[in-house]
Amino acid sequence: MQSPIKGKVVLGFDPGFRTGCKIAVLDDTGKVLDIATVYATAGSKDGIQKSIGIIKALVNKHNVEVVSLGNGTASRESEEIFAQIIKELKEECSKDLYYVIVSEAGASVYSASELASKEYPDIDVSIRGAISIGRRLQDPLVELVKIDPKAIGVGQYQHDVAPKKLDESLKGVVEDCVNAVGVDLNIATPSLLSYISGVNASIAQNIVAYREENGKFKARKELLKVKRLGAKAYEQCAGFLRVMESKDFLDNTSVHPESYIAAKKLLESLQYTKADLKSLNFKDLDERLKDINIKEMAEKLEIGVPTLRDIIKEIKKPGRDPREEMPKPILKTGVVQMSHLKPGMKLMGTVRNVSDFGAFVDIGVHQDGLVHISQLSDKFVKHPLDVVKVGDIVEVSVLEVDEKRKRISLSMKNQ
Repeated sequence: MQSPIKGKVVLGFDPGFRTGCKIAVLDDTGKVLDIATVYATAGSKDGIQKSIGIIKALVNKHNVEVVSLGNGTASRESEEIFAQIIKELKEECSKDLYYVIVSEAGASVYSASELASKEYPDIDVSIRGAISIGRRLQDPLVELVKIDPKAIGVGQYQHDVAPKKLDESLKGVVEDCVNAVGVDLNIATPSLLSYISGVNASIAQNIVAYREENGKFKARKELLKVKRLGAKAYEQCAGFLRVMESKDFLDNTSVHPESYIAAKKLLESLQYTKADLKSLNFKDLDERLKDINIKEMAEKLEIGVPTLRDIIKEIKKPGRDPREEMPKPILKTGVVQMSHLKPGMKLMGTVRNVSDFGAFVDIGVHQDGLVHISQLSDKFVKHPLDVVKVGDIVEVSVLEVDEKRKRISLSMKNQ
């Protein structure tokens, strides 16, 4: 459910030593623009400099804005390479480049899968991993549903759990995520569609086949023309499938078709015109709702209060992606060593561990920094877990750096 990075050209980087680092440059839609293999983390100084030159040429050629860097073998060494590249690009052509550390769990499983072979029949298996790493940054959910949930790092004791129960539980979590976000009907892959309620693998294939034969879907109702997708399946899946190209803006929301009449009656009662509906001019919706009794309105529209609240939320922002409310990925710019840190420096980091006396935060250097309990908040903190939990993305400022003892003191106070 990580927030996607949209509208940017991404360089997927799968680090390695002996076999080299695999590169895939992707445009803002995830299409492969360029591929390469470089030996940036091992070998002679000349070889490493040559690799840096190749990476910089690719960045400039395709105007790459973000690097998606896999967190596996040679990840830290690759970070140091990119810290150098970022610095050189800034000096040479004032270009800003960022990188994000991305989990590469399951990338090798995907690379060798039948699905990857169908998607990229002419691309080497090893390069497919870099494509997956790049796309995980652009849209994590769309990419990760291609992989068996068991392969996405679910803990070291997964083999002690009954395989059937584990499979059902993990698939249930993935289904919840996909249905919560919704799916763009005109670009979704069969693997993504198959997680939508009421859509099995064969219906997902039929939806894509219909789209390829007849062009883009122009309305949700068109789903009823898809082979083997009957009224019952439509009732289950319609609310989770978005049609951005539809003339009816409600087709690009999670409002179910059976609630369309209620939604339009609500807008009529709030005195919105057809022109407002066409231009999606609902900026003053909260102002108009002030004089409305929600309970009375729900009774008038013959729907429940929770349904009415959901309709209002969707009308406010058609096409809303709930992942936008999640923490954004941390864009790094090359602070990879303790020597780079200076007191007062502000950084984004990820909470890796929480103890009774504070929280340990990964800020991109080899050593995690400690935010002592007294530095977690401007208010009194009884226990660190009252303020942070593992996985939280937080802003910290550097208080002190002790390179000899390898200790970093951080603060989360508003200074």
